[in-house]
Amino acid sequence: MAGSRPEAQDHPPENGFTPLERPAPRLLPHIDGCVLPSLGGFGRHQKQLVVLTWIPALFIGFSQFSDHFLLAQPNGTCVLPAGNHSNWTGPPLLASGAPALQLQANGTAEEPRDSAGLLCACEERRLELQTGLLQNVVTKWHLVCDSAWKVHIAKFSLLVGSIFGYLVMGVMADWFGRHPVLILSALFMLVFGLSVAFSVNVTMFSTLRFFEGFCLAGLALSLYVLRIELCLPGWRFSMTMVASFLKVGGQLLMPGVATLCRHWPNGDDWQVLQIVIISPFILMLPYVWIFPESLRWLLATQHYKRSKAMMLRIARKNQVDMTTEPSGVLAELEQELHKKPQRSCIVKMMSTRNLWKNIVVLCVNSLTGYGIHHCFARSMMDPEAQPTALCHTDYYTMAGIAVATCLAVCPAVGLMGRRGGLLTFMIITALASLLQLGLLNLIGKYSLRHDTVLRDTLNRKFSVAFSIIGMFSSHAVSTLSIFFCAEITPTVIRGGGLGLVLASAGFGMLTAPIMELHNQKGYFLHHVIFACCTLLCIICLLLLPEPRGQPLPESLADGETFTRQTLLHPGEQHLLLVKYERDYSRVHDTPLHLTATGGATAAVATALAAVPASYALATGGEVIGNCAIANGV
Repeated sequence: MAGSRPEAQDHPPENGFTPLERPAPRLLPHIDGCVLPSLGGFGRHQKQLVVLTWIPALFIGFSQFSDHFLLAQPNGTCVLPAGNHSNWTGPPLLASGAPALQLQANGTAEEPRDSAGLLCACEERRLELQTGLLQNVVTKWHLVCDSAWKVHIAKFSLLVGSIFGYLVMGVMADWFGRHPVLILSALFMLVFGLSVAFSVNVTMFSTLRFFEGFCLAGLALSLYVLRIELCLPGWRFSMTMVASFLKVGGQLLMPGVATLCRHWPNGDDWQVLQIVIISPFILMLPYVWIFPESLRWLLATQHYKRSKAMMLRIARKNQVDMTTEPSGVLAELEQELHKKPQRSCIVKMMSTRNLWKNIVVLCVNSLTGYGIHHCFARSMMDPEAQPTALCHTDYYTMAGIAVATCLAVCPAVGLMGRRGGLLTFMIITALASLLQLGLLNLIGKYSLRHDTVLRDTLNRKFSVAFSIIGMFSSHAVSTLSIFFCAEITPTVIRGGGLGLVLASAGFGMLTAPIMELHNQKGYFLHHVIFACCTLLCIICLLLLPEPRGQPLPESLADGETFTRQTLLHPGEQHLLLVKYERDYSRVHDTPLHLTATGGATAAVATALAAVPASYALATGGEVIGNCAIANGV
């Protein structure tokens, strides 16, 4: 046809080479960029499911902070055994044994007291709680004096169960899917949680609390992963922070719930409290039908048949017509239906080069954040009060700090990004810790030597101020470390990676009952070790990438390419990384080759080296500086 553009076949390509057709890029691996936008983006269906992940966050907050009420230490009134009918009221009972009689300065014998100051050698004890309940586990089975160590074992049980739950359930979530782990965790949470209320002794209580913590960990982890995988990059952080606010709300409401259970008729109020905080998980049983599997996990593990049905369901709820869908996602999915599913395990992380380092850094950050948080909380309390006598003032102070942390993290991350916000809060934590450890000693050693009252007052005020700042920043470090891991870990092993970081956080929280078991011995060394860890974390945080606005990595290969941004310009970085390949096919014509093979004499080599620059350039050489180099030499 006249005037029409000639076909490409009519004119053979230059140099006689036919260009190879590049295969079209696959769409299914790009879930944030192609799949979800073709299904309506963050539409009505995704928003409804995210709301369903928020509701259990409140109940999880109840369960995680129930130890403060079920295992709270009581005040006691003791009747002395030596014929003295007067009563003595002492602070909380914490001792693990009654020491021998001690002689006072006047030679009279003093009744044995435990480390908390209460007389353990008495015929009768009247125990009184200050946490809203009339009776709890400690008062029911008289876990005081010689039996006080059982209280710490009961506290260990929930945390240790959570640590194992994060590790095991994380692997199961990657292998079997998020939905089975969610349903099984909710079901067994009801079974073991309600069984705790009917414990007949402290051994049964501690054992059942271990399994309750195990199921609670699986529930929290699966909800966290599902919430992250439902959202597009712009919604991930805000949706996660709403769940954090609800969890802190459970912490704030817990004293009120305990007070409502105080005068429950025909039953121990601690048992009623346990039933009240576990029963709401019944609302999660319909999740078997209304909450689907993660589409992102199905596509990443090549469950394409299930993915097709779910994509059609999501498109229908988001009112998207897939028959006229222009991106070609559904057509590509039809071609992949014959492939078999491929599952992954967190163990494969060890074969990567960068991913395992990032996860280890975040594990150390999480451990340090929760571990040093207890140090700050202990320093904030009155040193004359007992460390485990957690009254409402201290409880609400810590809950208020948690609320303030969530409020401050949102604008900080929005302004500085994930890595910048995490680094800033870690620096604040390190400064607060170092100033609390060093500055207070300097005030007492080099100033105000004669005015001891003023010195002690200043030390106390500075200690409380640094403790509040440290608790604020360390809580932010822990929150951001967990979220950071969920964003940079590939979908195929996200459950296992997040489980490692959450288990590290559990080890950090475990330091609190360990220190209480040793009656706060070694507390200063404990604080010094974690302060040094904060300095190490500051250096390691610089190695992490910035995931803000980036799509979630789906495969291990995606996780490997998720590296930190360089300070160099992208063009300069390209020049440093590109390897230039030179053509050495004519290297036999060079003087060095002739000399090495013995095929040329020194005179010939000298003559070749003296070739003029114009001839060198004419024969394909180059000029470097003022020297002409022929044939690439």
